[in-house]
Amino acid sequence: MKARLMILALIATLFSVSSSAQMMMMSKPVRFNVEKKNVNDNTFDVLFTATIDKGWHVYSTGLPASGPVSASIAIDNSEGVEPQGGLKAIGNERNVYDDMFGMQVRYFENNVTFSQRFHAKGGKYSVSGRLVYGSCNDKMCLPPTSVDFNYSGEVSGKGEEVNVMDEEERSKIAEVKGKDEAVSGKNNDAATALQPSDLNPLASQDTSTLNPQPSPLTPQPSTLNPQPSPLNPQPSTLHPLLSIFLMGLLGGIVALFTPCVWPIIPMTVSFFLKRSKDNKRKAVTDAITYGLSIIVIYLTLGLAVTAVYGAQRLNDLATNAYVNIFFFLLLVVFALSFFGWFELSLPSSWGNKLDNKAGKTGGLIGIFLMAFTLAIVSFSCTGPIVGFLLVDFSTSGNIIAPALGMLGFSLALALPFTLFALFPSWLKQAPKSGSWMNIIKVTLGFIELAFALKFFSVADLAYGWHLLDREVFLCLWIAIFLMLGLYLCGIVKFQSDAMPDGTIKPKPVIAIMGGLISIAFAIYMVPGLWGAPCRAISAFTPPMSTQDFNLNNNSRKEVRARFFDYDEGLAESARTGKPVLLDFTGFGCVNCRKMEASVWTDAQVAETLNNDYILVSLYVDDRTPLPENIEVTMPNGTKKTLRTVGDKWSHLQETKYGYLAQPFYIPVNAKGEPLGGSFAYNEDANAYLKFLKEGLKNAQLEIEN
Repeated sequence: MKARLMILALIATLFSVSSSAQMMMMSKPVRFNVEKKNVNDNTFDVLFTATIDKGWHVYSTGLPASGPVSASIAIDNSEGVEPQGGLKAIGNERNVYDDMFGMQVRYFENNVTFSQRFHAKGGKYSVSGRLVYGSCNDKMCLPPTSVDFNYSGEVSGKGEEVNVMDEEERSKIAEVKGKDEAVSGKNNDAATALQPSDLNPLASQDTSTLNPQPSPLTPQPSTLNPQPSPLNPQPSTLHPLLSIFLMGLLGGIVALFTPCVWPIIPMTVSFFLKRSKDNKRKAVTDAITYGLSIIVIYLTLGLAVTAVYGAQRLNDLATNAYVNIFFFLLLVVFALSFFGWFELSLPSSWGNKLDNKAGKTGGLIGIFLMAFTLAIVSFSCTGPIVGFLLVDFSTSGNIIAPALGMLGFSLALALPFTLFALFPSWLKQAPKSGSWMNIIKVTLGFIELAFALKFFSVADLAYGWHLLDREVFLCLWIAIFLMLGLYLCGIVKFQSDAMPDGTIKPKPVIAIMGGLISIAFAIYMVPGLWGAPCRAISAFTPPMSTQDFNLNNNSRKEVRARFFDYDEGLAESARTGKPVLLDFTGFGCVNCRKMEASVWTDAQVAETLNNDYILVSLYVDDRTPLPENIEVTMPNGTKKTLRTVGDKWSHLQETKYGYLAQPFYIPVNAKGEPLGGSFAYNEDANAYLKFLKEGLKNAQLEIEN
């Protein structure tokens, strides 16, 4: 107990020695001590011993590329010496599932020692480089950080190589360094003190170039992973994945009630029951197999989309202008098909051949072919729904989204076949086919037409065409949902509504209720034409900055970036002394629009952004060509050509701030150095305000020092 009190007293004394030490502790929950340990005359280890604050952890080596930043060694210069083996971690490693990353990770708490062995070839030698590591707590992560090392010397001969550090030596090192709280109270008095770049990870990086030389924060190949918000949590990965699954499930439910699917259900179930009328168990088994076959077919489709595009391509689709134009045209075609202007269908011969094959083939293969026949025959109704869902899932940026969404869709589509086989009496209570199914198709056509405009808007913003500014977008949405409301109320009619005898039945009560809701939604959007925020649709509309006619004069609550260029923002910071808030965003970034509509409109947040910060918005999907292409060297040595403004800001975000997703906010000083943690997507205005205040506090401390 006394020892702990002494340690606390020592820490308090160190905190009061200087405000620079206070800054270090504030921004460095992990502090490294670097030293060289000779193994023999020609072999030595460079040891990086970390003291980790309570609640924080440092990640181990060799983690998957899609996970957190792994600890890795980067050698900048090596003469007369070569590394032996890879970086080794010494300590009590934990292997747990991390909800933040949605995967199994390995990390260390309290303390850890990383060791890299080197062998001198003889004569003079020198070696320099850095340890790159990632650190997080339960809610936040710091950008990839590094610790420098630089050693030189001279040896008489080649000597004997020692390749492996045995367990006894590991134990001795761990014993020397101490454990848990004992280590956290130890003063940094080792042979090599903390390097200057350890106190400020950006101190040695030239902010004026987009071809960074090896620097403390330039990530190595294993560190180029998107990190959650360091100062405030990014929503758990379970939430968006659950949303994707539920959206697929809803799409499957809607597809059930279309004219191409609903009439098939009683026919198929009756077929299974008659086929095995003397063996009900077999009928149920066949129906379950049929349902599982449907799931396999659509799940395979989702997996195929992922396999064709790959993880990185799926992430790029969200902001690729050409892809968004294609999706716009595709959804318009689907909408017109639902309106009954033409019918999308696969060649009828495909279905006939499969049907004949299924009739001749028994067992599981025959049932699977029947399920495949359903997918082909029902394509004219399910195709546009599946296409719309796959477009949305593919542009979510999540590699498993297409497969997970199709799992939800197929589950909803397959479930009735199994349930009606288990409970045949339910078939008598099920609604009969009728005009209501056409109402669902036409309604889906209006919805797909509305969402098609969202994809065109992304391309319009990326290329600066200004064909679909906010008020134009709202006008079109108002017209679409007003027409939908009039259709559901029976005022507007489609040719497909006509019965075989040419008559058109009045719309059912539930359709009229839906029509009133659609008309009310259209009226809700009308004030947006004059600058009302319309928060309910802010994720879909173009930014407020694209609106020409705006009667909203409450400038205190309206936040607009003053600069859209990194260097110009830093220059203004140097001139005024205000810190910069970098806003890495995108024209096609849905979550960015949500943050702007729900967080930036908060009075305190808006006042802080407008008065205390220089807001710089950098659009990573801006397709404006650069005056000339810029060739950069990535940390792994590969070359990359930057052709657009968006490429430039995306590269800057990735290599300097260690984050790839948007939105991403980070306060920096006039040199581009972070003033604390960063913030990702989280619609909590109070947390965002706390994040802004923390950046201002650190900026003031920097000025005072």
